[in-house]
Amino acid sequence: RVYVDGKVADEFIGLLLEKTAKIKIGDPTQRDVWFGPVITQAAVKKFEEAASAARKGGTMLAGGERLAGSEFDNGNFVEPTIAKLPLEHELFQRELFLPFLALAVVPSFDRALEEANRSQLGLTGGLFSQDDAEISRFFDEMQAGVLYVNRRSGATTGAWPGVQSFCGWKGSGITGKGGCGPYYVEQFMREQSRTRML
Repeated sequence: RVYVDGKVADEFIGLLLEKTAKIKIGDPTQRDVWFGPVITQAAVKKFEEAASAARKGGTMLAGGERLAGSEFDNGNFVEPTIAKLPLEHELFQRELFLPFLALAVVPSFDRALEEANRSQLGLTGGLFSQDDAEISRFFDEMQAGVLYVNRRSGATTGAWPGVQSFCGWKGSGITGKGGCGPYYVEQFMREQSRTRML
């Protein structure tokens, strides 16, 4: 999900579409390919259902199709997809794990934070801002297990192993305790007192 402030929406969407159009899709073992197939036929089906739902309630800005022909016949290839949707659209409440971006334009940072927290999911969250007050509020109020500010590269859903714990909140996790963090192992332990008399 992406919630973009209306003040920068046109520029942001233009740059996003430009970058998306340059993604080379194909055999992921080839050095110049950046984007390979999705994992299973079930993932393709989920992708096609999401694309259909997006077309009914919003505007498809890029992608939305399964790829076929030549190298694409031997795998589960789909197009990287960007759909501009109304805020109440069901896809903002789903965790697809697919190359599918649901995007909405909002009037303010406050509204973006409200919409992000309205989701029943909370794996990760990211913010691009130079406003210290917005950044502070994001860290204090965003309901997700892993948060980023101004992270320009790398996966938005990945923590740095050995440095950050990785956990989800709400529907994206069950404990709020993340793997690789100091509290993770404790959830599998039980406290016990032992006394032995001689």
